[in-house]
Amino acid sequence: MKHYFLLVLSIPIVYCSRIQAQPCDCQWPTDVIILHVNDMHSKIDQMGKLAYLVDSLEHTCRHVFVVSAGDNFTGNPVVDMVSDPGSPMVDLMNRCGFDLSGIGNHEFDMGQEGLNRRFRQAEFPFVSCNTDASGAVLEQPEPYVLKRVGKGNRIAFLGITQVGVNGLPDSHPSRLEGLKFTDPVTTALGYAKLKDKDVLIAVTHLGKETDIELARRMPQLDVIIGGHSHDRLDSGIIVNGVLITQAGKDLKYIGKTFLRLEKGRVVYRSEEVIPLGSLTRSDPEVSELIDRYNANEELNRLVGTAAVAVEGYDQLGSLMADALVHETGSEVAFQNRGGIRTSLIAQGPITLKDIFRLDPFGNKVVVMKLTEPEVRSLICAGFNIEKSLDLEVSGLTYEVIRGANGTCAGVVLKDESGAPVDSSRSFKVAMNSYIAAAYRFGHSDPGTTLDLSTADALIRYLGGAGKINYSGVRRIAVSNPGR
Repeated sequence: MKHYFLLVLSIPIVYCSRIQAQPCDCQWPTDVIILHVNDMHSKIDQMGKLAYLVDSLEHTCRHVFVVSAGDNFTGNPVVDMVSDPGSPMVDLMNRCGFDLSGIGNHEFDMGQEGLNRRFRQAEFPFVSCNTDASGAVLEQPEPYVLKRVGKGNRIAFLGITQVGVNGLPDSHPSRLEGLKFTDPVTTALGYAKLKDKDVLIAVTHLGKETDIELARRMPQLDVIIGGHSHDRLDSGIIVNGVLITQAGKDLKYIGKTFLRLEKGRVVYRSEEVIPLGSLTRSDPEVSELIDRYNANEELNRLVGTAAVAVEGYDQLGSLMADALVHETGSEVAFQNRGGIRTSLIAQGPITLKDIFRLDPFGNKVVVMKLTEPEVRSLICAGFNIEKSLDLEVSGLTYEVIRGANGTCAGVVLKDESGAPVDSSRSFKVAMNSYIAAAYRFGHSDPGTTLDLSTADALIRYLGGAGKINYSGVRRIAVSNPGR
């Protein structure tokens, strides 16, 4: 089996030119392989291949660690929509031999008590140095864990959690009650002293750009195992002497970091990213368990039909916003792009599984009375999060005027006929509860939360809409005056 495995993987000998030119196979007793994933988002179908890869490498290398950089959950209803949400994912992670996980923003989607259940179920620790749970339901995570490698060598894995512009991770604020989060980079700097005795690896859920900032400010780090921005860094990048890694999303890839240690120091290292789809062998027991989790007939229930494929933010977001207008009797509705969790609904039957893949969060519908200036304030608030278009819309079209600094300098609103909107108008506006709670915009009406989830609104809408067709639909745009 071992010889077959090497043929299937076709893993090249990689030279660790970052520090010394040496082949990266396990020849020394202090050689280390770290297999790392990030942003799996409940995608379980390739877990059998991951388990087989871990087992195979453990036959050739004494020290193999399996690490997640967070966002293990949210994105697959067979994991998220069961009686104990998230439990199938942790069950499979246990069977794959994970050694630790960072805490991403989507770990909080199941609520604090739900996350506590996953902490207790896991045979590995979740780590975060910038999460303070002293006033919350959540059990306090450890900031880091130590792993021994032979005699006199230890690796410190420091967990760091993403914090958004509102001072919280990007999850519904109601699920974060009582939790405090400190600045991730500043907090991490307080652990630089770990480098005095140990190899220091940050397991971050910050995104590539913040990882680069961290590397510039914390050269004590040997490696950053990153997540959140869904980048695939095939051989890693070096910033200020720190190797930064990330392995895409949805368990399509796994990162393989090789380290050779000597007297508590890294003497060379390398990084590669392996497409799990290229592996032909799978652990049979794990694969059988995946099949059992996937065999959920209720999720295959037909809820609608697509005349053509519905794809991309504009089409999917317009569909979701249209459903809110239709089911609430609102004049306008908004759907944030971050809440659109799949890129495609295929032509043909639409199932319950398709809906929950698109909209897995369980957000409620909120209805507000907003004036025309308040609508523009909301659109600008969404745009300024990433300095790019965010809120898909129903009942209106709009164009954001991008200012010199990249932020929203104004919004041109038009009605569905293309006529300018009267600035004295007010609208009944529907949105999901995440937008209502997390977006900072001017509004006097606090809104009314309906006993209706956004997913249920979409299911009801599709049930009466006939064959839907959103081909070519685009209702939002951005312009750059003076260019």
